[in-house]
Formats: sequence, C-alpha cells, structure tokens
Amino acid sequence: MALYAVGDLQGCADEFEELLARLEFDPAHDRLWLVGDLVNRGPRSLEALRRAAALGDAVTAVLGNHDLHLLALARGNARWREGDQTLQPILEAPDRERLLDWLQRQPLLHEDPALGITMIHAGLAPQWDIALARDCARQLEAQLRGTASGDLFAHMYGNEPDIWRDDLDGWDRLRFIINAFTRLRVCDERDGRLLLKFKAGPDSLPAHALPWFRIPWRRSSGARIVFGHWSAQGYVNENGVLGLDTGCVWGGTLTAQRLDAPASKPVQVPNRSGGLPLEN
Repeated sequence: MALYAVGDLQGCADEFEELLARLEFDPAHDRLWLVGDLVNRGPRSLEALRRAAALGDAVTAVLGNHDLHLLALARGNARWREGDQTLQPILEAPDRERLLDWLQRQPLLHEDPALGITMIHAGLAPQWDIALARDCARQLEAQLRGTASGDLFAHMYGNEPDIWRDDLDGWDRLRFIINAFTRLRVCDERDGRLLLKFKAGPDSLPAHALPWFRIPWRRSSGARIVFGHWSAQGYVNENGVLGLDTGCVWGGTLTAQRLDAPASKPVQVPNRSGGLPLEN
C-alpha cells in the first residue's frame, strides 16, 4: 500500500486523471490525501469532485476555502462572487446532493497517527499545537455537519478576529478556526496575527510577516504537516512541512508526493489547458 498527497485540484480534472495514472494509483490498495480546494476556477470542477468522491474509502480530502464557499452557495445564502461560474455545473448536476453530502463530511484536519503526519488546507495558527488544532477542527466539523450548518455559512466570512485567544467563543471562534485552516498564508512574527489579505509570493512579504510555518515560536514546530493553498509560493519541503499547491489552475503543475516513503520525490503533471491569468 502507498499513501500519496496531492495539491489543490481547483477543477483540473484532466490533470488529476493523468496524475493518478502516473502514480499507478490503485484504490483497492493505495490511499490518497487531497489538500483541499477541489473545486472552482478550473475548467472541470464537477468532474474533479465526482472523481474524488468516486474513490470512496481510498481518499480523504480536507476542506479548503473554495470547497466551503461551494457549500455556502448551495446550502447557505452566500453571495455569488466573480469567478463562481465554474461552480454552476455542480449546482445544476443531477447528483449534486450526493456530491455536496460527500464534501460536507470531509474534515478540516486529517492525521495518520502511525506516520505522524497531519494534513490541512492552508495553515495553523502559531499558538496552536497539533492537539489544540485537532480540537478546533473537531469543533468546527461538528457545527458543519449539524443541523445548524446554514448558520455557520452565514457567519463564516470576514477577517476578524485575526489573533487567537483561548477564550474566543461563538461565531468569532469558529470564524477564526475556518480562516486559519482554509485561508492562512502568513502571520505577524511578533504576535501571530493572521495577515489574511496577503496573497502574493514569499518574496513580497510585508514588514514583520513570515509564512505561518516559519514563525520561530509556533507551537506545532516539529510536527510533520502537509498543506496546499499558497500557489504563489509553490512547492515546499522543509523541516517536516510539505506544501503541494504548485498552481496547476494558473498554468503550473499538479503535484503529488508519496508520504510513506521518506526519500520520495514529487510527481508533477503540467497544466493542459493553458491556465488562468495570475492574480495580482
């Protein structure tokens, strides 16, 4: 059995299919981790979501910000945004409810205790160790899968609060948890404040900002963590932290890496459709 992790699909279904073939992935024996953002922006979000769900117990996907936005559009009252047209085929699909049910059951954080690896979509607040991150994820997942999930979708948008406190509660606590897990790229190195408006590459960091995984005092330091989300940064493999979003949807590559073989190298498939213009 092999365990692979794959970067953000974002609707790149053809590249996903090619990558599975390159890996010779066998769902009867192998396992696949998807770092989130299965949908949106790319040309075939419906097909990417269907392919992931069809892998059944062989796949686990953590939720990304685009996945949550799809759920909020379909099952909340989220505002339609520019660029959401790539989600329309999912919303109009005859199997939409089955696909949305599958997506809504996916976690915010997934672990392999035997290998000691944790998967998230974007980042961890530097004040969190893995145990606290796990507790926060389970709290959010309970709300997401409960009868009041529509309330969560109504309250999850926004950048505040931007710094963790143990006494955060209510929607402020849940919004912070969502933002850390699904939107975080960089923090203020002094107090760990989430700098959620920053979307550029690591060569354009504002003063006192560092990638969340390079904050020297972060409490999750030493843990093996797999993440995606930050396409402008590209592939990362340092100090046990593995970043796999290599910007397939922007004309880059879709990246996979085997997790149960420490000396493994990334396997990459280039974008086949030309990609979208890079965001500012």
